Amino acid sequence: MHNSRFLTVVVLGSTQTLAWASSYYLPAIIADRIAGDTGVSTNWVFGTFSASLVLSALLGPKVGRAIDRAGGNGVLATSSVLFATGLCLLAAAHSLALLIAAWIVLGIGMGLGLYDAAFAVLGRLYGMEARKPITGITLIAGFASTIGWPLTVWGAATLGWRETCLLWAAVHLFVGLPLNYWMLPRPAGLAVGPAGKAASVEAVPLDRTMILLAFAFSAVWIVSAGMAAHFPRILEAAGASPAQAIAAGVLIGPAQVAARLLEAGPLGRFHPLTSARLACVTHPIGAAVILAAGGGVAASAFAVLHGSGNGILTIARGTVPLSLYGPANYGYRLGILGAPSRFLSAGAPLAFALLLDHLDAGVLVVSSLLSLSALLALCFVRRPTLHLVPDAS
Repeated sequence: MHNSRFLTVVVLGSTQTLAWASSYYLPAIIADRIAGDTGVSTNWVFGTFSASLVLSALLGPKVGRAIDRAGGNGVLATSSVLFATGLCLLAAAHSLALLIAAWIVLGIGMGLGLYDAAFAVLGRLYGMEARKPITGITLIAGFASTIGWPLTVWGAATLGWRETCLLWAAVHLFVGLPLNYWMLPRPAGLAVGPAGKAASVEAVPLDRTMILLAFAFSAVWIVSAGMAAHFPRILEAAGASPAQAIAAGVLIGPAQVAARLLEAGPLGRFHPLTSARLACVTHPIGAAVILAAGGGVAASAFAVLHGSGNGILTIARGTVPLSLYGPANYGYRLGILGAPSRFLSAGAPLAFALLLDHLDAGVLVVSSLLSLSALLALCFVRRPTLHLVPDAS
């Protein structure tokens, strides 16, 4: 059982790394090259990318429901095909129309193939015992930018950005597709109706806890997306030199991974709500440090604190709903909870750019207030009074 679970984590962690590296993290490296080669402005390139994120958010609930009904092998395998198709369209793009088409397909692929879908698959397979596998895949996929960015830079510089997109597409077809479809275990005990079709899944009411969780996850994901887009500029506005800002930014990835190791170890003994609440505090503490002390060590301290909180909150997005509601309708519930945060985070880079222009380092006050509002929402979430029985599947 444990060997099978370890293999599942390795497979999903690997395909998640591939999915993130070749979609979400792609524009940061090749957007300027796409704009220069197609004659489309960089703003349009990022605009189509943002629209794809909105599309992926809208698909979340339907994708989650499909995984609840029939497992995730087909859904994740379809995402591999969609990623490959979208990347091929992107490689062939010579106009805005084809660029839009490429990001529509990639947006659908992201809706079917990123973390929410992977978390739903683990919930379907392991029920209440999915917390450690969820942490495991985020430990692996936490290196998506660390691996993806250098490979994309190398490919774009030596082969060309179009050829690099085609190579990513080939990896999806020849590695991601077989791993997702054949190497992932299939859930036992699928509910089947009298007509041979999967039985319908129960409705998920938008109760008080769901609304609080949706608000909390949206608030922290706005901060995460905004900081990812403008981190060096924000540090420079707070007093760091360009070199200090870049050096501090390098620490975010290792800090995320270190925090996830803590979640897999000591923090794993506590309720996921406890981890999530602690993670909401680290960004405001780091912001207070850098606003008080400026650059240098303060910039690095802020990067570590922000990265560690962000790393745990990624896991909490999957583990907190599971701990509160159990595995029933878990995928659909994740889709509902994730839709607002995905939708709002798509506009976060633009919103933070405007705030940075008007407030300079004061943008950290706004981001800290968002994080603290998420903490307040999570403090109002009540734990269930009855112990949920782990899923035996």
